[in-house]
Amino acid sequence: MQLESLNKSYKSNNIPAIEFPLVFANFRSGLWLFGIPSWLFGIVDRSFAAFTDGYISSVELVHLFTASFFFLGWIYLKPEESLNIGGIGAVKSYLTEAKNYIDESSLRTTTTRMLELQEQHAIHQEYILPFHYICQIYHLLNLKHLETIHNFSLNNLKVIGVSQIQPTQSGGMVRFQTVLDSPANVLRIWRQPIVEVGLTLHTPYTVELCIPVYNNKYIAVLFNVIPINNNEHKLVIDIYSNLEWPRPLLQVILHFAACLTLFEDLPYLQKIAQKKTHQLVNLKGISERDTMWLYRRFVKLHGASQVPCLTEAKS
Repeated sequence: MQLESLNKSYKSNNIPAIEFPLVFANFRSGLWLFGIPSWLFGIVDRSFAAFTDGYISSVELVHLFTASFFFLGWIYLKPEESLNIGGIGAVKSYLTEAKNYIDESSLRTTTTRMLELQEQHAIHQEYILPFHYICQIYHLLNLKHLETIHNFSLNNLKVIGVSQIQPTQSGGMVRFQTVLDSPANVLRIWRQPIVEVGLTLHTPYTVELCIPVYNNKYIAVLFNVIPINNNEHKLVIDIYSNLEWPRPLLQVILHFAACLTLFEDLPYLQKIAQKKTHQLVNLKGISERDTMWLYRRFVKLHGASQVPCLTEAKS
């Protein structure tokens, strides 16, 4: 019922319904992991309360047994292993989903990168979105969307300039500086006010965002955009990090952040999808600013090959 009402709310705002079962499964896994230390804390707290005065009352005993019972029940409710997709699991899942839609060279490039990062794998999410995959690529490679579309979640983060541009055979990489414009920005807890972020186009279907945190720690987000047809694509999000935080806590935070940013993306993706599709791969209509360099690079290398399979979107 909740999913049905959510889809109805999107339709009322002229945003097509979206399939969320996969992300809910992964969120459930992260939530289960987060519950383990919570229940353990409750058991330890009840134990201290019971044994501190050297006398165990019947009420304290009931509290302790109750907490232990619910902890064992929580362990029993562990999600299926198939839902706990780790580094290798993410690679296998991607290969299974993408092999019928993406060329072998791109698959090889993407899986190689995923294998390099597998030990830092934190979370895996999948969404089926009712837009052509070019809309998602346009969105991901537009640097300014970080300070406009994600103004709320990133709390007035600003892109202040592109510091490096590097073309590659199948894509390219840009490094750009971001500043936390708001003194109350929660991101100040774990990063410097100004940091240099990296955005890489590995293949026509894979984009990586690398965010430095502190002391050589980072969060890397790998977006795999799998075309399904002219009206749908699958967005696969894998987040990697070498942060030495408690794993369950980090996973819950990253799941929440990924879900929040997707909800912010939807109206923008809907707006892009309303454009004539040939405009999205027409260099003359794309800004020549450095913040759009990576998307221009995508169009130069791959845009022409996409024109025959694109259909005109309804205006």
